[in-house]
Amino acid sequence: MSKKLTLGLMLLFVGVKVGVPQQLVKAQTPTPTATTTKSICPAQLGTAIDTIINRPLFNRSRWGVLIKPLSSVQSLYSRDAEKYFIPASNTKLLTTAAALLQLGADFRIRTSIYQNGNGVFTVIGRGDPSLNDTQLQSLVQQLRQKGVTQIPQLIADNSYIQGDVVNSTWQWEDIQSDYGAPVNSFILNQNIVGFKLIPQTVGKTPQLVWNEPTEVRQWLVVNRSVTVAENQPSYINISRDLTGRILRIEGQVSANSAPYLVELPVVDPDAYFLRRLRTAFNQEKINLGKTVIGHSTTNQQELASVQSPPLGELIQETNQNSNNLFAESLLRVLGGQSPVLKNQSSADIGLEAIKKNLTKLGVDPTGYQLADGSGLSRRNLISPEALVQTLQGIAKTPVANVYRASLPVAGKNGTLASRLRNTPAEGIVQAKTGTLRGAISLSGYMNTPEYEPLVFSIMVNQSEQPASTLRQAIDEIVVLLTQLKPC
Repeated sequence: MSKKLTLGLMLLFVGVKVGVPQQLVKAQTPTPTATTTKSICPAQLGTAIDTIINRPLFNRSRWGVLIKPLSSVQSLYSRDAEKYFIPASNTKLLTTAAALLQLGADFRIRTSIYQNGNGVFTVIGRGDPSLNDTQLQSLVQQLRQKGVTQIPQLIADNSYIQGDVVNSTWQWEDIQSDYGAPVNSFILNQNIVGFKLIPQTVGKTPQLVWNEPTEVRQWLVVNRSVTVAENQPSYINISRDLTGRILRIEGQVSANSAPYLVELPVVDPDAYFLRRLRTAFNQEKINLGKTVIGHSTTNQQELASVQSPPLGELIQETNQNSNNLFAESLLRVLGGQSPVLKNQSSADIGLEAIKKNLTKLGVDPTGYQLADGSGLSRRNLISPEALVQTLQGIAKTPVANVYRASLPVAGKNGTLASRLRNTPAEGIVQAKTGTLRGAISLSGYMNTPEYEPLVFSIMVNQSEQPASTLRQAIDEIVVLLTQLKPC
């Protein structure tokens, strides 16, 4: 947790209903089936789109739209396309494009254990967001196979990624939720821990069972939840203090319901990694002595290592499932390719790398201002024009197919799995969603049935309308685009 968030506020409690913030950022809703099969000439498109976004219920909303043929600079429709909007997870389009351009689709992130002599070993994390307990066990097994039975001292070198583990501009409700997990050199199990509440007899407190038994000692739990009669609704409210170590649980679980699952971000990711690593050593009967967190400069021989999947697969998880932790990790890995200067963080350098790579693509650097790599920060500002320039620019590069394949397909997978089903857009749109309260976006590609391929960005900000209403209007525009034909 960022030091800026903890100083002077140690006793403040804020209630957050588990699951609600995640719905705001990620959840998508089905779109009603479209029945129209009309065709539209390009000259008619503007009037058709204006009819949708000029409805009275959108009087207080800001719309930014840009639609172009994929291989053309000519706009088919433009509305405030050069102006800034809060992009939400459309930010990931910029982050993943830059990562592919700089690192390549086959790049992998390596986690290593070195032997330094004198009984000292070093484990080095490099920000692999896909690292899990299975891979951790593989690291330890490699040591066992090489005859290592005792490690008097282990240094956990976390120096690869510099800076706060949580972006200082994220909201409090975000950093309490699984989608706002901390990012550092050692990421394990996506830096999330979970527990379940098992209903008991009516009136009794549900039993709390941690998924990882080692975590029970890390928390002070005040469980005021209760088991209620069968078929009653189940809901749980979690509040945490700003130290992150006290959990207050309130709410109810139905007596005949399945266990209620809760996932939380870890408080200290370095300490969490070392706890899980010690468990892995115990399972392989390797005696692990003292562990310290620090920087080692005497790494001599790599004895064990595991690697992430190729970057192409990492960005597919990032974009299809709108995974914030993966995006923030990639941002910092980008930063890790250059020396960290004084008063700079890996994220700062990563943001510079994004600008450098996107400028090479032809993206106007004044068309966006980024505060993070995932879009969770409301200080991100991107124009529809910058998003379209990114989509068009990367389509001309050798990594174009990998990038495009990372995007959700309408009605098929990822965050678009439940959208645009049973419409002409199903299966022919690949686009990135974005959702924050009052800020909804969709940007991507379309292979139109009767017109040339399109690239588009549709953004709505400052709206009091429900996210489902805004998404439905955006989807109506997308369906209009499927009806384009040359005239």
